[in-house]
Amino acid sequence: MTPLKIGACLAPHEIADHRAWLFDADRDLELQGFSTHKDLTDEFEDRIAATHAVLEGFKGRLGIHGPYEGLDMDNKDPELRPIITARFLKTLEAADRVGARQVVLHSPYTRWYASNRFNKPGYREGKLARIHEVMTPVVKAAVDLGITLVIENIFDVDPAMRRAMVESFDSKAIALSIDTGHAHLARRMSGAPPVDYFVRDAGDQLQHVHVQDLDGHADRHWAPGEGEIHWPEVFRALAECNSAPHLVLELRRKSDIPAGFAYLQGLGLVV
Repeated sequence: MTPLKIGACLAPHEIADHRAWLFDADRDLELQGFSTHKDLTDEFEDRIAATHAVLEGFKGRLGIHGPYEGLDMDNKDPELRPIITARFLKTLEAADRVGARQVVLHSPYTRWYASNRFNKPGYREGKLARIHEVMTPVVKAAVDLGITLVIENIFDVDPAMRRAMVESFDSKAIALSIDTGHAHLARRMSGAPPVDYFVRDAGDQLQHVHVQDLDGHADRHWAPGEGEIHWPEVFRALAECNSAPHLVLELRRKSDIPAGFAYLQGLGLVV
């Protein structure tokens, strides 16, 4: 198994601490700091300028994490859905202006949906219709800009549901993201399959991976090796993907990035 190159998720002001590691090896970088209302409104231009300043000389693959709190792409209120679409479109503008070619957005699928999708007539169809109402303009804009939207598992218990949603758009501008910690947490809390199954279900739709470890109780975002995830099997599954997904450490304590990298490197999984 060939080791994979791994990068990290960082806000612009955090990049300097890891600059040599990131820039010298052209690692994947996911920008945080474009996810709140303030980020995309009052502070928008300042954040764009700050990002340009710290990215000078960066030649790796670049993405950004989009907004998520209160912005469910399956919002049932018809007055709110256009607001969510507009916020996602603003995120695409941010990505394009800083040179990012990938935007991470959160999945709308939950354990509740998995248990109730056949409980009422039209339930599945109504959910997908609302998602398309919110996301169709966003996917179209992503196509025009040459950006890929990647949909990250959050409460998902069946990875096939999110994959089917992505495939329903029939567009290369929308693909799949996997958060390893979220997948393992869903396994412990909701009986979801293990992380490597999420990866294998995604197959070549997989364009992005958040790498984090946890204890199965909470969304810890610990460095790999501190929690329960069986990393060799996760990376065996990743080696089967032909899509070369962005691979980034998403850790709560950015100071743990060297330790997380060293642990995976010691297993022969990353470079």
